[in-house]
Amino acid sequence: MFHISCSTKLASIEEIRDNRIKKLEELRKFDINPYPAKSGRNFSIADILTDFDNLAQDKKEVILAGRITSLRGQGALIFVDLKDGSGSIQLFFKKDNFSDSDFEKLQNLFDIGDIVESGGILFVTKRGEKTLEVKNFRILTKSLRPIPTEFYGLSDIEERYRRRYLDLLLNDDVREKFIKRSKIINVLREFYNTKGYLEVETPILQTIPGGATAKPFKTHLNALDLDLYLRIAPELYLKRLLVGGFEKVYEIGRCFRNEGMDATHNPDFTMLESYSAYENYKDLMIMVERLMEFLIAKIYPDAENYRIEYKEQKIIFKAPYMIIEFTELLKEHFKIDYDEMSEDELFKFAEKEIKNRKSDLKLKQGMHKGKIADELYKEFIRSEIIQPIFMINHPLELSPLAKKTEENPLKVERFQLIVAGIELMNGYSELNDPIDQHKRFREQENIGKSGDEEVQRLDIDYIEALEYGMPPAAGLGIGVERLVMLLTDSQTLRESMLFPTMKPRGEGR
Repeated sequence: MFHISCSTKLASIEEIRDNRIKKLEELRKFDINPYPAKSGRNFSIADILTDFDNLAQDKKEVILAGRITSLRGQGALIFVDLKDGSGSIQLFFKKDNFSDSDFEKLQNLFDIGDIVESGGILFVTKRGEKTLEVKNFRILTKSLRPIPTEFYGLSDIEERYRRRYLDLLLNDDVREKFIKRSKIINVLREFYNTKGYLEVETPILQTIPGGATAKPFKTHLNALDLDLYLRIAPELYLKRLLVGGFEKVYEIGRCFRNEGMDATHNPDFTMLESYSAYENYKDLMIMVERLMEFLIAKIYPDAENYRIEYKEQKIIFKAPYMIIEFTELLKEHFKIDYDEMSEDELFKFAEKEIKNRKSDLKLKQGMHKGKIADELYKEFIRSEIIQPIFMINHPLELSPLAKKTEENPLKVERFQLIVAGIELMNGYSELNDPIDQHKRFREQENIGKSGDEEVQRLDIDYIEALEYGMPPAAGLGIGVERLVMLLTDSQTLRESMLFPTMKPRGEGR
């Protein structure tokens, strides 16, 4: 039942439901099927409104289907607002067009929320409203629960996410947001397809979770008596395809990480990952700039300088973007030299900084130097970055799958695109040295023994694939929900997901 604070309102909703069930039984007594399998609709409401003048002039009978959103009766006249997936139109029922029993059924057995089929002729009322004068009608779906109004309340945002179907019915702006999400994904595909990438699918159930530093979800396959994991990323399988001779591949699919939830994290989410042979991370940064311009031109064709608004801030995606090293960002913000500090010195500095800034950030003893720096960056710096920035050359221990830079073997050829405090994309030059990769997997295992569950697992099969030879390559990961969140001016990740993960009703409420 709907989330309502007053128990009398809860009771009234149940009374409404009981009354509608009685109407359902009455319809069946009249030998009327309240849930027929097919509709005879021959036009959408949008089609009608687009070609209204011609259809009205030709007196062509049209058949519409949709949900009743308003019922207004005036004796022998009834006005109904009908809404389908494309728009709304007024229906006009005149008693003279029906038998007494049919008109009585309309008055007594139909409710707001019912889905109906109506056939008739189009005309314009004296008030200038485009209307269908109904000659015949029938029920397609009897609604047993009342569609909530402002009175019944979907003001509780948690309930909006739980009952997204009602959120979509009541809020056109929410509906438009998810239409735009679909368009964004289609534009991403268009961009990659025109660049010669091949779309592929790789396993979601994996024996070894790899491709990212994250805690996985674990499950069990009874048929083989085998523990499996929901993938945290498709990376290692996509790079196996580079070994197999495909030079450009991408995948759009769900990934799963058993981590915390906040404004930019959900346990399951959509990721786009792409890999291109014979390129490095610098080539990838240029491609990302072109991708964002391509996206914004398609989604917001009137945007000047590829400018969008997000949380009342104007963000300009016109290339080139600013580039700054990870350690330089730390130096600018904290006035420290990461390269010169020991792990212990950085830990003590971080503890002092956390205390002085009264932050809730918790650091664990034994946390490696790169992780400490990354936590400081996420807590105190990232939110201050508004315009697009490529943050590059991260510490080696943060990126066990990326190539080392030639200038400094303690750093890797990696970038993150940061916009409006959001890590939007992550890319790097892929490590294709099997000996080095094996060594790094072993180092990650040692880190994992200290209790860190967000480490890379040793994947011997992947190492074996690398030993056959993977060409130099660049890989990119894009969080689709974060991208949608940014391009639709949404406040949180959950606003860009149709059905975000929610705590069951009653828990913690």
